[in-house]
Amino acid sequence: MKITLGVVRGISYGVFGPPDTFVPQARSLGATLVRAYVYWAQVEPSPGHYDWSAVDALLDQLGGTAAWLTVCSSSRWGTRVPTDFQPPSPALDDSAYERFVGALVRRCAGRIRYWQANNEPSNTGLLWSGTAGEYVHQLELFARAVRTADPSARVVLGGCGYDVLASPPGSPQRDFFDELARSGRDAFDLFSVHLYDDPHRVPEHLETARGFMRAHGYERPLVAGEHNGPTLFDFPAATAELERSMAAAFAAPDGGPVRMSTEELAAQVAAETPDRRALRDLYARRDELPPELRLFLADEPAPTQALRDRIAGRQLAQRVLLALAGGVDTLVCWSLAPEVPDYADPYNVMDLMFGRLPLMDFAGGRIARVRPEGEAHRRLAGLLHGADRVDRIDVGDPDLFAFRIHCDSGPDRLAVWARGDVLAEGPPPRPVRLPWAAERATAVDVLGAARPLRCADGTVSLLADGTPVFVTAEVER
Repeated sequence: MKITLGVVRGISYGVFGPPDTFVPQARSLGATLVRAYVYWAQVEPSPGHYDWSAVDALLDQLGGTAAWLTVCSSSRWGTRVPTDFQPPSPALDDSAYERFVGALVRRCAGRIRYWQANNEPSNTGLLWSGTAGEYVHQLELFARAVRTADPSARVVLGGCGYDVLASPPGSPQRDFFDELARSGRDAFDLFSVHLYDDPHRVPEHLETARGFMRAHGYERPLVAGEHNGPTLFDFPAATAELERSMAAAFAAPDGGPVRMSTEELAAQVAAETPDRRALRDLYARRDELPPELRLFLADEPAPTQALRDRIAGRQLAQRVLLALAGGVDTLVCWSLAPEVPDYADPYNVMDLMFGRLPLMDFAGGRIARVRPEGEAHRRLAGLLHGADRVDRIDVGDPDLFAFRIHCDSGPDRLAVWARGDVLAEGPPPRPVRLPWAAERATAVDVLGAARPLRCADGTVSLLADGTPVFVTAEVER
C-alpha cells in the first residue's frame, strides 16, 4: 500500500475571512494530502449564482498535493435549517443540491481526489440536522453527482467519530452508522474513521468501523479522516465532565438543532452564555483542577505545556503506527492551524476540547510558526518516507509495541515503545531485542532525541519507554 500522511486545514476555510495560503505549510510538515471544508452557502449564496473564490484559492495552491474536500450542505436558501455554517441539513430540493455538487466537482476538474458529504453526521443537531435515512438519501445524490462529473474521484462516508466509537452496541450513535452502512453501501468508496482517544484503542476502533460493513456482507477500505491527541477523551473522568458541559453548551431552548451561522457565532462570543460562565469558573479554579484537565487549559505554566507537547508527539506516532499496522494507509491529522488568525477564546468549550491540537500557529497574519507537535509530525513523516507497509511484531508482551516498517527501496526500519501511564510519561525503560539484518543502525525517537542501541548477531538491542523509537540502518559513506 502507499502510505499517505495528510493534514486538515480546519472547518472554516474562507468562512471567517479571505481564504489563506496553507498548502505549502502543510507540505513543510510532511503532508502529501490536505483536507478542507467548503459550504454550499459559500459556493452558491443564491440560486444559480456561484462564488468560486474559496474553491479557486484552494486549487491555485495545490500544485501536486492531493486534496480531500468535505462538502457541507449548509445553505441559507437550499436546506431545511437555513445557515451558512452549521449544522448541515437535508436539501429542500434534491435537484438543486445535485446541481450544486456537480458544478463544484466540475470546477475542480479532477484535482480533488476525495469528496466527502458532510462530517460526523451521527452528531445529530450539531453536525447534521436530520435522520440517518435522510443522510443516506443525500449521500446517494452526492455520490451520483461526484461520479458523473469525475469518475476517478473517491467518495468518502461522513466520518465515524468518538461519539460512535465510545458508545455501546445498540446506542443511537451506533444504530445511526449501522443504517449508513446498510442503506448507503453503494454510495461511498471509503469509510472514514476518526481516532482521538487512547492510541492503544486504535485496533479496537478499526474493528468497530469494519464491523459496520461486515455486518451487511461487504467491506470498503478505511481511512483516518481525523486523528490527534491528547484530548479529554483519553481521560474518562474529564470526559464525563465535558459531556455535561457540552449538553449545556449546545442545548437549543426548543430542543431543536443549534443554528450556528457566522452571525450567530459572533453574537455568542459577545454574550455571556451559560457555557462561557462555566468555563470562566473552571479557569478561576485552575489550581484545584486535576493535572489531566489542566493539560487542556490555555496559558498554563511552561512545564505543563511542555508535558502536553511531549504527550502529543508520542501519541501522534503511536496512533499512526497502530493504524498503519491495522491496514489504514491514509491518515489526516487534525488540524493545521487555528480557524481564525491571532484569535483566542479560552471560554469557548471547543477551545477546551481542541484548542491545543493545531500543528502550527499564525504569526504576522499568516500560518508560520510550527508547534512542537508539528515538528513531531514532520519528523514522523520523514521516518516513514519510502515505507509501503507496517507490520506489528509479536514480542509476547501486550504492553510492548514493536513494528517493522517495510520500505519500497532500501532496508526496513523498526519502531518500538512500551505502554505506561500517560502523565508519568511511560514506564521505566525496558530492554528490547529484535531481529536486525544490518550491521549498523541509528535510533531516534519521535521527539528528536538520539537513543543508544547495539547491533550484534543479527539483532538490535535498545531500551523502550513511552516514546516511540525508530531504528534505521546506517548507510556507510
